[in-house]
Amino acid sequence: MKDMTFSTLIAVFEEIFGRGLFWAMVAVAAVVTLAYLYVLIRDRAVSWRKFLLAQLSMPVGAVAAVIFVQAVTHSGFEDIGGPIDVIVLLAVAVVGAIGMAILVYTAQSLLTGRRSAE
Repeated sequence: MKDMTFSTLIAVFEEIFGRGLFWAMVAVAAVVTLAYLYVLIRDRAVSWRKFLLAQLSMPVGAVAAVIFVQAVTHSGFEDIGGPIDVIVLLAVAVVGAIGMAILVYTAQSLLTGRRSAE
């Protein structure tokens, strides 16, 4: 791999997760992002109570992301071979935590409806 391009990254992720699963994850991420933007525009303020509950869900998202990636790639903790593996594992955990927080905040806002700023 001589050059790191966007199409190269897409090809690598398709190889890791499989074409169908990768594009399904992209579609789900796009839907959740659009719903999050809708909630932010609709409410015009951040609900700090919902934000706190979303932050409390972050460790669950981090652990779930790591377990999901290890299950899909058929690897385990014993396969960690060096510092880059630890960095990638931490990056997966961070992305999972942030994704879970956004998902929980959005779900709370969509299910409870619009309320005044708290």
